[in-house]
Amino acid sequence: MFVIKSAPLIRSLRIGSTLSAKIFKASPSTYTLSSVQAVENQIRYYAKSKDKKKEKGKPAKVEINETLLRDVIDYDGLNTQMQKAVQQMKDDFIKNLSLRSTTGAIDSLKISVDGKEHELQELAQISRKNPKTIIINMIAFPQTIPNVLTALEKSGMNLNPQQDGTTLFIPIPKITKDHRENLSKNAKTCFIKYRDLIKDIQNNVIRKLKKKENISKDDVYAMQTQITAISDKYICEAEKLLQSKQKELLGDS
Repeated sequence: MFVIKSAPLIRSLRIGSTLSAKIFKASPSTYTLSSVQAVENQIRYYAKSKDKKKEKGKPAKVEINETLLRDVIDYDGLNTQMQKAVQQMKDDFIKNLSLRSTTGAIDSLKISVDGKEHELQELAQISRKNPKTIIINMIAFPQTIPNVLTALEKSGMNLNPQQDGTTLFIPIPKITKDHRENLSKNAKTCFIKYRDLIKDIQNNVIRKLKKKENISKDDVYAMQTQITAISDKYICEAEKLLQSKQKELLGDS
């Protein structure tokens, strides 16, 4: 068996010090080549290349050492939270950014009443009179009609509700160029909201990482770079969803 007897050579392999300390317990100066390869095989490559320029619209390519990250942070929790943010953005696109005002989108519209938020369907009966008109019966909570009217007008769905007693009639608007552009802007606003949420998750994990003891500065920096790369991956995924939605809303071929 070929044996490496050079600590500097081992260090040159760029194996994280925390991980290498766990693997190489036998001797500080003697390691087998097969041991080194075993550690290298645990490193999952999302990709890294200093010789290639960063492709436009794609996150920087960084080597992700899952084994090292799992020992220090909640790696699965990090990915779950960020994926959840992307899914929530996708759900918002479906509910609130349709070219046609759907009963479902209006059902889940948030209404602020006395400092608390309620879905419109909790306060009213919602139905369709015909394909071009939605009816909202507010007889159960007539005192909230002003709140509902305000929410409908600010919903970004280009709605113009008409009131008759405790009943609201909502004509479904025609699809105009201005309406398409307004929805596209709302999609961008929604994307920014969830992009910032993903960044907040990233920064929170990094703050906790920096407070941990017995971790070298080099390892902290390496893990911080990897956490940022994971965040960039989810932001890139969200950005692709935004581009697809805007293309749909604007009618681009």
